[in-house]
Amino acid sequence: MTQPWQTLETINTPDGALELRRRGNSDFLILINGRVLMNSQANRSELALGAAACAAVSGRPRPRVLIGGLGMGLTLRAALDALPADAQVVVAELNQVVADWCRGPLAGLTSRAVDDPRVTVTIGNVAAIIARQGKPTGNYDAIIIDLYEGPHARTDSRNDPFYGSQAIAKTREALSVGGVFAVWGENPDAGFEKRLTAAGFQIERLRPGKGGFRHVVYVAKKVK
Repeated sequence: MTQPWQTLETINTPDGALELRRRGNSDFLILINGRVLMNSQANRSELALGAAACAAVSGRPRPRVLIGGLGMGLTLRAALDALPADAQVVVAELNQVVADWCRGPLAGLTSRAVDDPRVTVTIGNVAAIIARQGKPTGNYDAIIIDLYEGPHARTDSRNDPFYGSQAIAKTREALSVGGVFAVWGENPDAGFEKRLTAAGFQIERLRPGKGGFRHVVYVAKKVK
């Protein structure tokens, strides 16, 4: 018999009620206004995102990585597993409670990834962090965006804070030569791909897993 979901905590945010639920010992959901943001049992695209982005830069000396969105810490865990011991990882998360959950009830999912000495968790908007970086040389070897709504057909092609042309240009400036911009999305988005190419990125599009609903992972390399 399937166990019922138990609500562990609910907080109010500017985007609505943010909620953590648990079923059994290791099955978790994070929801916003009743919509599922993350499911601990459906994580293959998040793992692929962190692993692919960081494998591409793991051979660099002291690689620096910025991750936008902490969630359950699964992307972070995959990134750490692909990075050397001297890497530096900054995670930007909007809500302090999410970091608290990753140090509390969710910690076992990632072997306490947020407490890894390579990791700094910053409470704030990743777009603002990216905008502070840039010329003359980028500060990050990889920038990973793992947010609930990835690029899609209704994305504002110029002004979207993460996937619009202006944001892509700022991300490019924040990356070192040959750096990687990796993005999670629900589905492939042709407009986003065109904007990446126009900005001087070489795109690899991944569809992790086999069967069922397959999300998309973009791994875009700064090439010019």
